[in-house]
Amino acid sequence: MALPNIFTRPVADAVIGRINQLTPATSPKWGKMNAAQMLAHCNVTYEMAFEDKHPKPGVVMRFILKTFVKKGVVNEAPYPHNSQTAPQFIITDSKDFEKEKQRLIGYIAKAQGLGEAHFDGLASHSFGALTKTEWNNMFYKHLDHHLTQFGV
Repeated sequence: MALPNIFTRPVADAVIGRINQLTPATSPKWGKMNAAQMLAHCNVTYEMAFEDKHPKPGVVMRFILKTFVKKGVVNEAPYPHNSQTAPQFIITDSKDFEKEKQRLIGYIAKAQGLGEAHFDGLASHSFGALTKTEWNNMFYKHLDHHLTQFGV
């Protein structure tokens, strides 16, 4: 079953609507992050797509990521609760809820505006070139996982 296409306006707007239901006091159903940390965590995927903020993995790590991790990230199967994450995605410090929320909404709108054609064949930070479907799955699945974690 195909995941909803985050590059379409209705799906992007629906995800943004879910984000707008969050408050700083929204509690997770599982995990250790608070709502602001979760938003910052979700921003990392987009930072890797749009900014040169995070160091790229070396040759050996990239091989490991492409060989063993990529399939689980870009397929349609949901992430298990409390699944392991890469170090750059671990957010333990305090974050400004409104700032992180607006950043995430901005990134989702930017990706939607660029459209799936922009991403088709574009190299990801960790996995090399991805298809538009793989980009969609990576973006949508991650957001859906964490928004579900927070009950929205």
